[in-house]
Amino acid sequence: MRFIEEINKMSSLESNKTLAGIGSILLMFPFASIVGIILVFVGMKGLAEYYEDDRIYHVALRGLVFLIIATIAIAVMVPLFTLSGAFGIFVLGPLGVGFGLIAFFLVIAVVFIFYLLAAMNLRKAFNTLAQKSGEHMFETAGVLLFFGAILTIILVGFVLIFLAWVFATIGFFSIKVPPQSYSYTPSQATAPTMQATRFCPNCGAPQDPNAVFCPHCGKQLPPP
Repeated sequence: MRFIEEINKMSSLESNKTLAGIGSILLMFPFASIVGIILVFVGMKGLAEYYEDDRIYHVALRGLVFLIIATIAIAVMVPLFTLSGAFGIFVLGPLGVGFGLIAFFLVIAVVFIFYLLAAMNLRKAFNTLAQKSGEHMFETAGVLLFFGAILTIILVGFVLIFLAWVFATIGFFSIKVPPQSYSYTPSQATAPTMQATRFCPNCGAPQDPNAVFCPHCGKQLPPP
């Protein structure tokens, strides 16, 4: 039973690190970010259960929620404010340019704040995962995410964020699955017993160890 539990645990580790690794790859591409976030979330939850450390899961969950908000802000709010700004310019003329710029910078501020919050939490989760798994790529990924979030304000940060998920991907796929090992010790109930064979002193026939009389010649046997 213990052996079966160990096999299931190893299988769970393999599948969860693969899910998180695939999710990290998808996070490198904006159009697949939401799917990537979901896969990383599922994988990190499984890894937290394997390493029996809920901090990995809870901190990563907060980080991924902030990352979802930032992703939505980029995917929805930027085109929305761009269109509204263009409409404002068409209707209001030069005054609309001012409104468009204000709206654009508001979106940038929202993205910056939530990316920074996401990076801070994911960095904590990655540091804990690095300690548990021994893969220090996660520490590098956390540092790149943090500084990348800070530098998103000048757009250079997006390159660092891309590199952070590259390192996270390498870290997830590099997590080592411990070799399966088990030992078997036969119980005393099933262990074979070795007893010396007795022979009749009269006829020489082999006897049962507990027999009193020889079944071949009928003579009484000496005590064992």
